[in-house]
Amino acid sequence: MPGGVDDPAAPSGGNIYDRRMCRDLPQVGWQVHEHLVAGEWPQPGATARAELARILRESADGTVVLLDGLVACGVPDVIVPEAERLRLAVLVHLPLGDETGLAPDTAAALDAAERRALRAVAAVVATSDWAADRLVEHHGLEAGRVHVAAPGADIAPLAAGTASGTDSAPRLLCVASVTPRKGQLELVESLGAVAGLPWSCTFVGGLAHDPGYVARLRKLIGRYGLDERVHLVGPRTGAGLNASYAAADLLVLASRAETYGMAVTEALARGVPVLATAVGGVPEAVGHAPGGGVPGVLVPPADPAALTAALRHWLSEPGERHRSKVAARGRRTALAGWETTSRSLAKALEQLRLEPRRNI
Repeated sequence: MPGGVDDPAAPSGGNIYDRRMCRDLPQVGWQVHEHLVAGEWPQPGATARAELARILRESADGTVVLLDGLVACGVPDVIVPEAERLRLAVLVHLPLGDETGLAPDTAAALDAAERRALRAVAAVVATSDWAADRLVEHHGLEAGRVHVAAPGADIAPLAAGTASGTDSAPRLLCVASVTPRKGQLELVESLGAVAGLPWSCTFVGGLAHDPGYVARLRKLIGRYGLDERVHLVGPRTGAGLNASYAAADLLVLASRAETYGMAVTEALARGVPVLATAVGGVPEAVGHAPGGGVPGVLVPPADPAALTAALRHWLSEPGERHRSKVAARGRRTALAGWETTSRSLAKALEQLRLEPRRNI
């Protein structure tokens, strides 16, 4: 099963998902052969294109090949010629044109390339029901060829946060690469508007993807006088990331686009409630606690006033903090694990393996 996996040195939800599936698929009956293809995806140079073409060319006829969408969707000239000979599936973490900050002509070109690639392959895997529906509608795909394998969650010890009844300021946590799509500028605007209330906020996420955006964010933090309360700590994995969640009282996300939002379920797996924009698959990730309670607050995207109002209400109302915490702990017990993800993905791949070859 050749595939493209993101740089492990730059942690992301897609990277975590890919590596987890490479590890877990053998446990549900699949033999996995991982191929890393270095390059500036989704717009690689000639060397990266040639390497991907070589991997596909050297795969035996009828091989089931699962490719990360970041690798496959931008190079239909490489993918389409192999689509009839191989059994190709593409795992789409984020439609290429949905990345914010792209020039309009670049976004349009990537969107067209993605459409051509996804229409050629035999199967597409999305990470939420919302994402699957959007791919079908936006690219005109056959619904029966689009499958869903939502990210799982590992239940972890309950977060301690700040002890109830103490004078400690609530600890907010944002886990997302620092890029325009994740909306940290909007979040800091809202934090500045509630600076009169007690809180601190830690931003965990890569700082290298968009240095200009990071510089603007640091400047805004300084303008609001939040340097002692807002901390940009860079990417964290393993024990460091676990410690960040363990210390949190609320996960805050102001994303402009998300196909799912793995940080949401990672927080809920520790009983940490969520305040997030209701974009893409985020409402699916937030879900409901048994009995119907919502483990946090969802606000409309691109609505700074709504984000600020929700943040102010959560910070100033102990009853709201308690309600969301109880609901988050209830949702924690109902989260699907990664085994569900691997079985969903394996089912899609098995269907692909048994299907007759497609003519394109």
